[in-house]
Amino acid sequence: MELLGSTLTATYARPKVTATNFLPAISTMASSYKNRAPPYSPNYSMSLPWRPSTYYKVASISPGLAPLSNSAPAAVQTQMANYPSNRTALYARYTPDDWYKSNHIHYKDSESSRHSAERLRLDTARLIQFKDQQTRRSQSETSKNIGERVTDIAFWRSEINHETDQMIGETNALTDVKKRLERALAETEGPLQVAQECLYNREKRMAIDLVHDDVEKQLLKEVDCIKSCQERMRRHVDRATTQLLANRAAQHELERDINDKQSAFRIDEKCHQLRNTSDGIGYYRGVERLDATVSVPESWAKFSDDNILRSQSERIASAKLRDDIENLLNITSNELWNQFNIVNMAFTNRISEVADAKNKLQTHLAKTLQEIFQTEMTIEAIKKAIRNKEAPLKVAQTRLDERTRRPNVELCRDPAQLRLVNEVREIDETIQTLQQRLKDAEDALQMLLHTKATLEHDLGVKAHSLFIDQEKCMGMRKCFPSTPRLVGYT
Repeated sequence: MELLGSTLTATYARPKVTATNFLPAISTMASSYKNRAPPYSPNYSMSLPWRPSTYYKVASISPGLAPLSNSAPAAVQTQMANYPSNRTALYARYTPDDWYKSNHIHYKDSESSRHSAERLRLDTARLIQFKDQQTRRSQSETSKNIGERVTDIAFWRSEINHETDQMIGETNALTDVKKRLERALAETEGPLQVAQECLYNREKRMAIDLVHDDVEKQLLKEVDCIKSCQERMRRHVDRATTQLLANRAAQHELERDINDKQSAFRIDEKCHQLRNTSDGIGYYRGVERLDATVSVPESWAKFSDDNILRSQSERIASAKLRDDIENLLNITSNELWNQFNIVNMAFTNRISEVADAKNKLQTHLAKTLQEIFQTEMTIEAIKKAIRNKEAPLKVAQTRLDERTRRPNVELCRDPAQLRLVNEVREIDETIQTLQQRLKDAEDALQMLLHTKATLEHDLGVKAHSLFIDQEKCMGMRKCFPSTPRLVGYT
């Protein structure tokens, strides 16, 4: 059955079955029927059914006298004029045509109403089916989107968790290296104090031994080397402290992002598991008009990606700093040990030189003492020789004096006289020579005594220098830190 004015493709009694669940748009059939229902108004009571005007319209025809037509027979008109009551009743009745027309109108109205109701019913069924499918499809797509969102959150959460674990491990490793560096820095204080104490002790050397020798030069280099190592270590400690702050800041951002994603994951997972039969679902009027979002998927992913990139960048910088610290510890340890060995070698050489000089001084002192003894013996021999010349001189002078008493011509300058004169002169010259030699011997003795005093003083200086270098300095330098301690272990 088709209604006039409808499309030929709209068949409602037996709808055509199609291979797909897609239904045509309802708007294409909206003009095929009329909505008899009145528009919704608050004045209508929802407890009473609405009444369509088709079935409940009150008749608006008022009964009255039907006018006689001019074509009525004259006998009828006369008869009706003669019977007023019948005339009145006659005027109140319809004609058979009116009766048939009324019935046909009712038939047509009934058929039109039924057709409209049938079209509306079938169209409503199709609308309900279409909207059900649309609702299920929309809910399925929404569930799929929420599921994808849960998967994305789980992925980024996994990535951030992995990066957080890596950052925690890197921070712990950098903290350990920093502690090793601080321990190594503390270990350098001992060698620095030893080197400075050695310099202070060597300032107590006396006299000629207070020289700017190779030991002092190497000690000064050792002090400079230790201070240079300490300065580099302090700079790396400051760098490690700054890097640890950056690592913890990046880790804090990752942990905050993890917490946010964990909360979002629980919420979206709960939303993904909600069904039409789930508990806790309800109406929240106007919630779709609220827009509390602060990001879009691109900026959301970029935020986590930026956090990961920042963490990776800080982790790379931290790893490079750890390598630098490891290299620094090895370099400083080697430098300290090399300079320590150089100073020890200089000390050894200097001690050997001082000991050799001391031994030579002792040898020369022994020889000087021997020479002093022999010089003293020579002086005594000279004095004795001078004393031994006094008697011959006296004899010769006495002879000459006695011979001056010879009388007259006997005072002859004979060979005896000449010999006595020469003898006296020889003895005088001998005594003068011996006295000069005695003076020279005494001068030599004084020089030897002075040399002896100088040697003894120099021996004392050398012994003092040996005590300082060998006992004090080398005694302190026996406790130099080991290589593991210089690189921060134990």
